[in-house]
Amino acid sequence: MAKQGDTGAETRSEVLLELLRLDAGSAVALVGHPVHVMMVHFPIAFVVATLGVDVIYWWTGDPFWVRAGLWAAGFAFWSGVGASAVGTAELLLVRGIRLREASWSHAVAAMTLVAIAGANWGVRLFFPNEVLPHGLALSALASVMTGFAGWHGGKLVFDHGVGILVSPKD
Repeated sequence: MAKQGDTGAETRSEVLLELLRLDAGSAVALVGHPVHVMMVHFPIAFVVATLGVDVIYWWTGDPFWVRAGLWAAGFAFWSGVGASAVGTAELLLVRGIRLREASWSHAVAAMTLVAIAGANWGVRLFFPNEVLPHGLALSALASVMTGFAGWHGGKLVFDHGVGILVSPKD
């Protein structure tokens, strides 16, 4: 059992060694919790929900699912804009995040995802008769981009310890 103040130098992982070398803690946090990490779950859920709604609409033809897709796509876009704003702030404010290649890959994939989500919402808002096939195609593409952005975001957290608020300054 570790004692308080024990550094555990003999059992440090590569991630902890990197954190000691270059601080990558969160700069935008609420009560010690990274805001970006809390926000990204919403656009992910709404993107996947939009795809699910489109598949159900394709299967049933019930116009209710067109309205549900409009709302899901709108929430996917706007929650993505919010998460992107906080993520961009983290990228610009924390040098340890900016220096990692995965940060830039994640940022490009996430911004592409937000653009696709915006286009998907726009199709539904202005051209509701085009949900099949254009909305469905955009929903599938957005789900794939969610995977890319999530993969790189996961690399940042699990491989580099970004945003977990373990800092040598604490």
